[in-house]
Amino acid sequence: QMQLQESGPGLVKPSQTLVLTCTVSGGTLTDAPSGWSWIRQSPGKGLEWIIHTHNAGPTDYSPSLKSRTSISRDTSKNQFTLQLSSVTPEDTAKYFCARGADWHYDYWGQGIQVTVSS
Repeated sequence: QMQLQESGPGLVKPSQTLVLTCTVSGGTLTDAPSGWSWIRQSPGKGLEWIIHTHNAGPTDYSPSLKSRTSISRDTSKNQFTLQLSSVTPEDTAKYFCARGADWHYDYWGQGIQVTVSS
């Protein structure tokens, strides 16, 4: 059974860069025909897709976050990492990593709560 686990800071100051890592177990990064994604849910709001990486292909970005986001992969560690720069309190959310794309996700991490506050 594949499992995903998010890790990173729970508290980030405004203007800093948020770095979150998703570790995949029970499989490898290449065990993802549709790639890997990051999604978030802000308080009182619905799910918001952030970014998606293909195993071999371009990265897809949410237009509203594209200028501040990047994603990287470490196949030796079965990890992929989200970077979100210049965070503001509006980036406070629960962040999830998932396997899949285009709202077709079959495995999710449990999520990590991130608060942006000084």
